[in-house]
Amino acid sequence: MVMPWPYPEFPYTGDGPEPDDADTRLASLVAQRLSADWTTRRQQITVTVQNRVVILAGLVADPATRLVAAELAWDVPGVFDVCNALRLYGGRRGGR
Repeated sequence: MVMPWPYPEFPYTGDGPEPDDADTRLASLVAQRLSADWTTRRQQITVTVQNRVVILAGLVADPATRLVAAELAWDVPGVFDVCNALRLYGGRRGGR
């Protein structure tokens, strides 16, 4: 299970090496920005940081929200790059 908005107080439970403190701090700052902005706060966005590269994954409502999420991540001091892997919700719900 991937937890959205990972904060530093959550213990590391993933495979591989433990993330360094700078990456954890950046993930927390990006998550705080996303949760504070009215455009992105209700979206399903997971924030991961590896070597100062922010990875945004999940589902958002529209292309403008996807762009805003990336811009908010870029605005955090210390971010080296942003990988925007956010996808748009499918048009129909339920269905085939």
